[in-house]
Amino acid sequence: MTTTKSARELAETYFTAWEAGDFDTVRGLLAEDVDFVGPLGTASGVDEALGGLRGLGQVLERIDVKARVADGDDVITWFELCTSVAPPAPTANWMHVVEGRIARIRVTFDPRGMLAGFEQRT
Repeated sequence: MTTTKSARELAETYFTAWEAGDFDTVRGLLAEDVDFVGPLGTASGVDEALGGLRGLGQVLERIDVKARVADGDDVITWFELCTSVAPPAPTANWMHVVEGRIARIRVTFDPRGMLAGFEQRT
């Protein structure tokens, strides 16, 4: 018997795996044609999306989830994005699930601290 995770469970697993650097698990959660849009860039397809997550993962220290709200195939996670290059960034992440996979991700946060931190590293 196959069970499909709820959108909320997919979001929980996604954030736990990303924080742990477990990109094999993240890949299994994403639709092949996943579409990502955020303040640091966009990605079309699973490989581009994973590339972006891996890139940010290089400075990711932790994800401090404050709240998660699910409505059917949609999930919004409110969290502090804690990195080694900037103060924690309050972040909203919306995911839409299609056929048991994360198909769309939209992220919003103020990127100024992170951009300044990246600039100082170069």
